[in-house]
Amino acid sequence: MAATEDGGAAEAALVEAASAGQFHGLLQQPGRTSMTAKIAVERAYDAEWWSLVVVHFWAPWAPQCVQMNSVMTELAKEHPRVTFVKLEAEAVPEVSEKYEITSVPTFLFFKNSQKVDRLDGAHAPELTKKVQRHASSSAVPPGSNEGAKEDLNARLKKLINAAPCMLFMKGTPQEPRCGFSRQIVEILNKHNVVFSSFDIFSDEEVRQGLKTYSKWPTYPQLYVAGELIGGLDIVKELEASGELDTICPKAHKLEDRLKDLINKASVMLFMKGNKEMAKCGFSKQIIEILNNTGVAFETFDILEDEEVRQGLKKYSNWPTYPQLYVKGELVGGLDIVKELNENGELSSILKGEN
Repeated sequence: MAATEDGGAAEAALVEAASAGQFHGLLQQPGRTSMTAKIAVERAYDAEWWSLVVVHFWAPWAPQCVQMNSVMTELAKEHPRVTFVKLEAEAVPEVSEKYEITSVPTFLFFKNSQKVDRLDGAHAPELTKKVQRHASSSAVPPGSNEGAKEDLNARLKKLINAAPCMLFMKGTPQEPRCGFSRQIVEILNKHNVVFSSFDIFSDEEVRQGLKTYSKWPTYPQLYVAGELIGGLDIVKELEASGELDTICPKAHKLEDRLKDLINKASVMLFMKGNKEMAKCGFSKQIIEILNNTGVAFETFDILEDEEVRQGLKKYSNWPTYPQLYVKGELVGGLDIVKELNENGELSSILKGEN
C-alpha cells in the first residue's frame, strides 16, 4: 500500500512476496517498502504503526484462493495500518515448510515479526473477525478497555466450548512444546479420550486472558463441557482415582473407526479438502480424474481430523495423501490412479469389475 506525503493512505493493494527474502523483509518492516522516506522516518518510532501483517499462502490453481485475494484487497482498504501479503505457497517452499502450510488457502498473522494466529481455509467472515481483533488490539482507543475485555471473554467462552473436551496447551498434541503439555496429552491418549486442543503460543491474547478468565495461572488447562477440570496435577489425580474415565468423553477404537470410514462408500477418497474445494494440487488432480470416469464416489477431508489423518497412514501403510479405496481396499495415490487411467483400467476397478 502506498501513502501520501501527509500520511494518508492511497488505494489499498496486496503486497506480493515472491521470495523468502521479501517475506522476511515485510515482517521486519511491513508496509514501508511503498512508503515515502519522510513517512517511513515519521512512523519508525511508532511501535503500533504497520505492526500487524496478514499473509495469505495461496495457489493460482485454487479458485477459493483467488476469491480470498479479493477479500484481502477489501480488508486492506478498511485497515490502512495493516499490511496484507500474498505468497504463493508452492513457489516459496522454504517459507511454507517452516510454517507447516499443508493446504491452501492458509492465513498467518504476525505482530512484530512473531506469528500470533492462524486460519486454515477460505472462511471470509472468520478472516475478517481475526483481522479486526488483531488490528484493534494493536491500537486500542482510550476508554475502550472494558469493551475489549467483554469481547475477549466472549471469545474465550466460545473456545472453551468448541469441543466437549478442550485442552489449552503449549504446542499441539502431535508436537507438545513443554513437558507438562506432553504428559497430559499422553494421559488423555492412553485413556482414549476424544479432545480438541488450542496452542496458546499461537495467540498471546488468549494465553494471558484465559488465566484471568479461569482464575488458573498455569498451562496446560483441561475443560470438559465448558467447565475447568484443572491442570496436569489434577488430571493425574483423576487418573489415579479412576475418575478420569467417567469425566472425559471416550473415543471409539481408532482401527474400527478407520474401517468404518474406508467402507462408508464403495469408492472412498481421503484427500485434502472435498469434491467441491480441493486444498492441494494432488487432490485437485485426482478429483478431476475421478469426475471424468462418471463413477460415484465419496470423500473425507483429512484436514478436518488429525487422528484420521495420522492413523490412516499407519493403517494402510501408505504415507501420503490422497488415498483412494474401492470396497474397503486401498488402490493407491495420485500416481497409481493416473497410471490406471492411462491404461484404461480405472473405470472397471472403480466399478468393482476387477
